[in-house]
Amino acid sequence: MDISFVIEKFILVAIIFGISLLIAMYSTYAERKVAAFLQDRLGPDRAGPFGILQPLADGVKMFMKEEIVPANSSKWLFMVGPGLAMLTACIGTAVIPWGSPVTIGGRIIPLQVTDINVGILYIFGVVSLGVYGVMIGGWASNNKYSLLSAIRAASQNISYEIAMGLSIIALLLVTGTMSLKEITEQQHGWHWNVLYQPVGFILFMVCAFAETNRAPFDLPECETELIGGYHTEYSSMKLGFYLFAEYINMFVSSAVMATLYFGGYNYPGMDTMAVWLGPTWAPLFGTAVFFFKIFAFIFFFMWVRWTIPRFRYDQLMHLGWKMLIPLAIANIIVTGLVIAYIEKF
Repeated sequence: MDISFVIEKFILVAIIFGISLLIAMYSTYAERKVAAFLQDRLGPDRAGPFGILQPLADGVKMFMKEEIVPANSSKWLFMVGPGLAMLTACIGTAVIPWGSPVTIGGRIIPLQVTDINVGILYIFGVVSLGVYGVMIGGWASNNKYSLLSAIRAASQNISYEIAMGLSIIALLLVTGTMSLKEITEQQHGWHWNVLYQPVGFILFMVCAFAETNRAPFDLPECETELIGGYHTEYSSMKLGFYLFAEYINMFVSSAVMATLYFGGYNYPGMDTMAVWLGPTWAPLFGTAVFFFKIFAFIFFFMWVRWTIPRFRYDQLMHLGWKMLIPLAIANIIVTGLVIAYIEKF
């Protein structure tokens, strides 16, 4: 195996991991600033200019806090839970194409860790594993509130994964591939899939809110009913891992939505920009456009949190099973009929 290939992949993995942690860290700052803006407040403004160092202060606080492990907990599983949640959150970035291949020193470097032909299935597999970190942590805590939270998270994950999978089936009928790179390349310029699958996008986005336990689907962390949910008994950086995992999941979900429905790194006029900027800077500009789309979705996640009240649990189950799943099935049927009609005529 070419050693330079291994080095390139290692550097790319390190950069993506670092960016994921940085975005997760400053998403906590952005969350508080967006909440302050919507509520006509200032938000954090003491640590550094405009409070820009607040995430660093919070991180130091997490590391310096006392590590508490409940006496009657399952200690090994209690430690495994946060690590598993963090691991599954990070590995979802491996199949996302962050930009078109960039040319550096005459060498073409793809801005994607790996391009597998079942990239969507990989994403779904990672999402399915993510709930185990919550379930293990909630069960191992030996706390009834944490256990109820873990049960809620598991049932919510199962319910909304079905509708999410069905929404993707309609997209696969349109694209004919499960490779995220090929799906992105098909959306060259402004031919974004959201124009052909608007209902599928709405279904996927609603399910993404539920999969990441974000409001109004944050029933596993419902403070008014379950104190802190599955991380009630956690402290120090174990609690930090759970909080970081949620924000990384939000980042990955935003990247997946931007890739599948909004063209990823594609944008109108990209061919002209490629001529102007050349083979090195044009792909990096496309990557910047991709991250702009991701940040727009992250802002939307935060906007919804501070705008829409939390659902009751029965409302959450009703929406998932009686509304989203039938609508996703209807979307598949309509999409199939339209494609069959187009192919016939």
